[in-house]
Amino acid sequence: MSQAAAGVPPHVDVIRMATAFWVSALVYTMAKIDLADRLAAAPQSAASLAAALGFPARTLHRFMRTLASLGLLTQHADDTFGLTPHGETLKTGAPGSARATVLTMASPMIWQAFGDIEYSLRTGLPAVEKALGMNMFEYLAQHPDQAALFSESMVGIHGGEPPAVAEAYDFSPMGTIVDVGGATGNMLGHILARHPQPQGVLFDRPHVVSEAPALLARHGVSDRVRIEPGDFFESVPAGGDAYILSHIIHDWTEAQCQTILGNCRRAMRPGARLLIVEFVLPDGPTPHFGKLTDMVMLTCPGGEERTAEEYRTLLASAGLAMTRVVPTASDVSIVEAELA
Repeated sequence: MSQAAAGVPPHVDVIRMATAFWVSALVYTMAKIDLADRLAAAPQSAASLAAALGFPARTLHRFMRTLASLGLLTQHADDTFGLTPHGETLKTGAPGSARATVLTMASPMIWQAFGDIEYSLRTGLPAVEKALGMNMFEYLAQHPDQAALFSESMVGIHGGEPPAVAEAYDFSPMGTIVDVGGATGNMLGHILARHPQPQGVLFDRPHVVSEAPALLARHGVSDRVRIEPGDFFESVPAGGDAYILSHIIHDWTEAQCQTILGNCRRAMRPGARLLIVEFVLPDGPTPHFGKLTDMVMLTCPGGEERTAEEYRTLLASAGLAMTRVVPTASDVSIVEAELA
C-alpha cells in the first residue's frame, strides 16, 4: 500500500491514486491480447503485429510505446518493441502466474464490483452479485475458463505463502494434516515436503481437486496424501491433528464462517489444532496488503479480512479458543486455535 510520495504535493498524489486504473487497464489489455507471447521470439513492430491482432497499426504503436514507458516493453530506433523482464512475466506459463493474476484481478468482473463499491458500503452485500446476478463462486462454476485463471491467479498472489507457512510452523509432531478447501494441494505439498513425518488429507470439491495429483507429484508427496472430495459447508474429515484453512475464512459471511468453523470443530479431537492462514490486519493505519484485499472481499465474495482480536472473537463464537498468531516471512500469519 502506497503512502504519499516524498516531495509530491498531496493533491498530485491523490490524483495519481485516482487514475491508477489507467495503468491497470493497459496491463490487462496487454495480457488479454497475448502481446508478451507474440513478442517472445524477437522484437516486432506494431505494423507487423497489427493484421494478426486486427488493430490499426497506428493505434497499436501508440499502445506499445505507452507500455514501453511503463517498463513493460523496450522500444528500439527501428520502431520495433521487445519485452523487458517485467513484460516477460506476462507470457503464458511464466513463473509467478502474473498473466493469470492480471486477467483475473483486473477483469471486468472485478472492475464492475469496484465500480459499484458504494452499493457494498451501503448494504454490506457484495457488489459483484448485483453486477452478475449471482455470487462470484457460482459465476466461476459456470465459466470454467475463468475459473482456471482464478485458480492460477491464487498462485500469483499467494505463491510465496506456502513455503513461508511450512517454515514458520512446526508441523513435525503432527500425524495427519487436513487441508480444508486446499484446492490443488499447493499448501499441503509444501508442508509435507518440508516435514517428512506427517500424512495429509486434501479436502475440497471434486472439480477443484481434479488437478491435485499432478501438483502433489511435483512436490514428491503423492504417496502421503489422501484426496477426499467434499464440501466444507456440509462436513470435514475427522481425526486430523491439524486442520488448515488457507484463505477460506476471508471469503465468506459471518454466518457461513460459523458453519465452516463448526464443521471443523466437530471433526477435531482433543489436542488438535485449527490453523487459519490469512492476512491478519495490523491495528490502526499501518499499511498492509490485506487492507486492500479487504475491499476485494467486501465487493466480491462478501467476506472480510480481520485483525487478531477479530479472529479471537470469531473463533470464540464457534467454540474455539485462539492460542496464538504465528507470523511468517510472507504477508500472511497463522492463527492457531484449539477446542475451547
